[in-house]
Amino acid sequence: MSKDLMNTKEVAKYLDIHEKQVYALIKAAKIPCTRVTGKWIFPLRLIEDWIESSAQDGLQQARRKINKMEGALLASGSNDPVLDMLLTAMKKDHTDFHIFSANTGSTAGLEALNSGLTDIAFSHLLDAETGDYNIPFLKKYCPDQNPVVVNLFTRQIGFVLSREMTKPFTGWESLIKNKLRFVNRQKGSGIRLLVDEQLDRLSIPPDAVSGYENEVYTHFEVGLSVVSGEADAGIASAAVAKIFDVGFAPLQNERFDMILSKDTFFQPPVQAFIETLQSRPFKARVEKIGHYSFQDSGRILHS
Repeated sequence: MSKDLMNTKEVAKYLDIHEKQVYALIKAAKIPCTRVTGKWIFPLRLIEDWIESSAQDGLQQARRKINKMEGALLASGSNDPVLDMLLTAMKKDHTDFHIFSANTGSTAGLEALNSGLTDIAFSHLLDAETGDYNIPFLKKYCPDQNPVVVNLFTRQIGFVLSREMTKPFTGWESLIKNKLRFVNRQKGSGIRLLVDEQLDRLSIPPDAVSGYENEVYTHFEVGLSVVSGEADAGIASAAVAKIFDVGFAPLQNERFDMILSKDTFFQPPVQAFIETLQSRPFKARVEKIGHYSFQDSGRILHS
């Protein structure tokens, strides 16, 4: 079937659900599709729009619930294992405050911040022209706000590799030459933008990458795909390779920031979040993982 149209089996794989769940969505009229010669057809563009709309609906529901909770804020955007550790550590250190985070991808996080659907956006978008992170994207994705950009940490990302790999790995060239199965990230995520930028710079067409269309939504899912044998390689943080005990080929260090309004920055939950981030016990835990730097943590980079 063409890349613009999917059948039931293909849309199930695309959504990472069982085929029976697809039929349940069809029966409930909750997924865009049409029937042609007795078979269900799913236009890719409509499925992508449906996913984005569903994510926004989820954020709106979360926003309504969190507005009723004192000391609670909503975050959305990118994800990272150390960010998950940080949010958990904050709950232990400051039991009166809560930050609930939704993994939507960096660009969707900034768009949600712009539209008021979230209080905080987590992002690591690299502008290839300037070499700067996140700030160059504010006018595009957050034009109606004048947010503050605060650094959380710098992390190393790279290719997470299968334990079964025996040949030397040198990056995209090895991936293409050895026909390795790649697991990609969803459109709008910082990793996906990096993948597309690198392929374009190296003049590698996406269809030359086996598995380019195989998308997952988190760094952990990349690691799971590799360790389970569903893929040979994917791009994620070094922490994922450490946690899953798989191979790792460094690609680059990148800055991971939180973006929020000035008013939100001074709210107690955010100050508690930064206090935990800069605490010695938390840094000591992350040092055991390695490949993270807290040199500029808590520093305001743009206001």
